Amino acid sequence: MLHGKRVTSWGRRTVGRWWHAGCWLAAAALLLADVATGQDATDRRIVYPESTRESVVEDYHGQPVADPYRWLEDTESPTTRDWIERQNALTFGYLKSIPQRAAIEQRLTDVWNFERYDLPVKRGNRYFFTHNDGLQNQSVLYSMTDLEAPRAVLLDPNTLSTDGTVALASWQPSEDGRLLAYMIADGGSDWRTVRIRRVNTREDLPEELRWVKFSSIAWVPSGEGFFYSRYDEPTAGQELLGANYFQKLYYHQVGTAQSDDVLVYERSDQKEWGFHGTVTEDGRYLVIDVTRGTNPQNQIFIKDLQNHDQPVQELLTGFTAEFVFVGNDGTTFYFLTDEGAPRRRVVAIDLTSPQPPQWRELIQESSDTLERVTLLGDRFIATYLHDALSAVRLFTLDGSSVGEVSLPGLGTVEGFGGRRDADETFFSFTNYSSPRSIQRFDLKTDTSQLWRQPQIAFDSSQFVTEQVFYASRDGTRVPMLLTYKRGIKRDGTNPTLLYAYGGFNISLTPVFSPENAVWLELGGIYAVPNLRGGGEYGREWHEAGMLDRKQNVFDDFIAAAEYLIREQWTQPTKLAIRGRSNGGLLVGATMTQRPELFGACLPAVGVMDMLRFHKFTIGWAWTGEFGSSADPQQFKVLQSYSPLHNIRPGICYPATMVTTADRDDRVVPGHSFKFAAALQAAQGCDRPILIRVETRAGHGAGTPVSKRIEEAADCWAFLVQSLGMQWSTTP
Repeated sequence: MLHGKRVTSWGRRTVGRWWHAGCWLAAAALLLADVATGQDATDRRIVYPESTRESVVEDYHGQPVADPYRWLEDTESPTTRDWIERQNALTFGYLKSIPQRAAIEQRLTDVWNFERYDLPVKRGNRYFFTHNDGLQNQSVLYSMTDLEAPRAVLLDPNTLSTDGTVALASWQPSEDGRLLAYMIADGGSDWRTVRIRRVNTREDLPEELRWVKFSSIAWVPSGEGFFYSRYDEPTAGQELLGANYFQKLYYHQVGTAQSDDVLVYERSDQKEWGFHGTVTEDGRYLVIDVTRGTNPQNQIFIKDLQNHDQPVQELLTGFTAEFVFVGNDGTTFYFLTDEGAPRRRVVAIDLTSPQPPQWRELIQESSDTLERVTLLGDRFIATYLHDALSAVRLFTLDGSSVGEVSLPGLGTVEGFGGRRDADETFFSFTNYSSPRSIQRFDLKTDTSQLWRQPQIAFDSSQFVTEQVFYASRDGTRVPMLLTYKRGIKRDGTNPTLLYAYGGFNISLTPVFSPENAVWLELGGIYAVPNLRGGGEYGREWHEAGMLDRKQNVFDDFIAAAEYLIREQWTQPTKLAIRGRSNGGLLVGATMTQRPELFGACLPAVGVMDMLRFHKFTIGWAWTGEFGSSADPQQFKVLQSYSPLHNIRPGICYPATMVTTADRDDRVVPGHSFKFAAALQAAQGCDRPILIRVETRAGHGAGTPVSKRIEEAADCWAFLVQSLGMQWSTTP
């Protein structure tokens, strides 16, 4: 469910322009009182800012449900902004008092300062790729005519704002490499603005496309224009809160105004349908991927671009399965699908006889999950997951196996894109202790050559990753990857961070993170279980953790914690849990169900109010995953685990720092505001309940490096304090 830049440096404790002087002075007075008495601020009972309780009660199918903090849903109201300021004053005052925080931030800065490359894309006679020198807030887009030729800056988003909060969200060059369509994200919002740049001169054309969200860019081969998706302009004041319905697919002719764009497809009778266009390499067809919410099941429509009067062909309908377009030979289209194969297969469908009995199976389902397939030359390159670890296999067009791609080790692979007539492609490899390297794969010899390998101030040889399996509450076997320093003792005293997601068919695979590297250096264990609800084992694994089976996800997470404690990796007072978005929901639900199991919790941008999530922005799209409180039976399920509605007064909850951002229009921050207010009011012991609200940021994508470092420093400092860690940042 889940990139951007940052502004005022909370981590460096710069006082933001919208802090009230009184709030800052109150926090300072609290800290000064502690200094005067010789007491650390983190050791005393916290007096929380007042959160007014209002008498709001809503009837759900005859059952009244109180919602006393509903006023916090209005994130731009003066009272909510005042509440944010007072909460931030408390939180940042608390974090500043932790002695180790400054050293942690410095170490994070050192480790983060390494070169990062994205996969090269070749169009025409040019390569395009992004690069970050280490501490740039946003990566810079470059072009060059040869892989080893001098590179030229094509677009530097760091020049688009002084605070780094304007991000290059995505980009797509035309087929001949002369033009670049790119999307800009402002302040973390999901809304995108599309501009077009001439590659040779680096000059932008005058047109600007607005109100674009959840869209691809699909150029026609001539470079004269492209297809994209947008919504109608939202009501003023509701840009970050209003529901997003009725997406439409347009064609934009280069050099014309957006008002002249041609409406290609819409469905006024289906407000939840979304449309994403792809142009086949031969330029003949527009493939329209028709989605409904976040469900993997989709429809495929086809428009013949050479016969404009011919209506759109509804090729695959009914939302019965997932279909991903891979490529085509004339009227023969290749799709990756879970139709009749929960772990996916590849089929060929002819437009002239598209009925299922006429499909040809090319790559059959295996015991591993088929994640991605690309078509290069006359071969399919298929990326699989084997117990959440990548494997890459090669197949001919008739499905015959012709070998595997050798990988540098156990980890995560991405890439293998490119035009079908290419003689090369690129892929990346990473794991929890090794940063992302880029490999060039020669399609003629099937050999790989390292293109870019970052140098980093982190000794990965000191750390090891192992995979374990444990039984969940109902006996389901769940894998978990543990990363830790070599020679660690299993004596139950190790600080451990348990991170997971568990939803939306998303697989968690090993990826290097500078912040996690520092956590390992601090002596922490990093544990990642692959919960039901994810995509690691295909459609059935996903569906086992959705709707009325969502409790399975929480049970899997709780069982992971119990395994770590039982096997003497850690103990409850040393165990922290963390998750983002749907993972924030996971943390919120788990900590309210089993508060005694954890020493600290870090729920980030979480879905915390399961009865009202569907009323904001794109939240309605998650009802296929969660259900809806509008349905009487689904209401009961949602209420049973909704983090906000399962907080009990007087319970001693773990030390908790909720994190969110004021411009998150994916999971609106009202979720976190209400959860934090309720948790502070209910807390039955001295363990802190804090909320950290980032400014000029959103759901996570495009967040500037400086903001990411500061938030990571705050999180690790909070855990060091909460878990009583004896630590050293010496690598």
